[in-house]
Amino acid sequence: RPPARFARQTKTRNPGGRRAACRFCVHMHAILFCLALRSAEPVGFIGLGIMGQGMARRLASSGQPLHVWTRGATAASALASEHPGAVTVAESPAAVVEACSRTYLMLSTPDACEEVYSMRGGVLEGVSDGKALIDCATLRPEDMAALAERVHERGGSFVEAPVSGSKAPAANGALIFMCAGDEETFRSAEAELAAMGKFTVFCGTTVGAASKMKLVVNLVMGTQLAALAEGLALASALGLSSEDVQAVLDGGAMASPMVALKGPMMAKREYPTAFPLKHALKDMRFALNLAEASDLPVSASATGLFAAADAAVPSLGDADFCAVMEAARAAAATGSVR
Repeated sequence: RPPARFARQTKTRNPGGRRAACRFCVHMHAILFCLALRSAEPVGFIGLGIMGQGMARRLASSGQPLHVWTRGATAASALASEHPGAVTVAESPAAVVEACSRTYLMLSTPDACEEVYSMRGGVLEGVSDGKALIDCATLRPEDMAALAERVHERGGSFVEAPVSGSKAPAANGALIFMCAGDEETFRSAEAELAAMGKFTVFCGTTVGAASKMKLVVNLVMGTQLAALAEGLALASALGLSSEDVQAVLDGGAMASPMVALKGPMMAKREYPTAFPLKHALKDMRFALNLAEASDLPVSASATGLFAAADAAVPSLGDADFCAVMEAARAAAATGSVR
């Protein structure tokens, strides 16, 4: 607070002085923020698909300089245009890893991961001592462990960090991260994970543990959605109001964010993609493989419903996973029993 005499002089001799001072402060704040961006250590991000775009935007919006690469140039260019000077589009995955001490990856399938890690100019070419990878894909535990081993062989550190959440939570910074691997790398990334998610669970230092957690979560989620699809299909066949069914579910013990969001879409047969059905089917099959390897009697009926939806209409694989409703409707119409 300035001395009273100075304040009186400012008020008397220069009525616009305070406004000018405020404008000056705002201007200086902007300059300091830009300097901080330029001096902050960049972080890498590889894979700007449905999930990766939202995650990278959260990092960039938090003031984190980024080096990015994705197989489609459009998404990377759009991100760089939104954050001029803060996002650098790299020519290859290796260039991203070489430029950053930590690099996040969000790739869709085991095949996509293998390609991006192993291709010419791929991720592994950029790994050296002191480089850290944080892989957010949903893979089999053994896939993650194999990737970690290859990174370790080149002197890097590795954390698996699959997420619970789809397109909207990624865009809103509301993901849940399940992490395992190098604990020092995990701790160094906590601020970035907080910018992208609402909380994080560290599952230990053994790579694969977080993937197991993610597959269990997605098996529960898929089974719940398949049950909802079958219930809504049965309600329709019985002539019941889908709105009334939804109201009862939302008001009772079955209430959940997923039921509230997906139920109305399924009743209308509208499936805008937040989590592709083909990826949900992949995850549920991975989970069943874990159950079989552990000699656990886990029902495959929900996975079968997803498989039926994926096989019935090829385009449904790219639709949201609530398109499993189409398989439930078909089963109800034909009276087929899985």
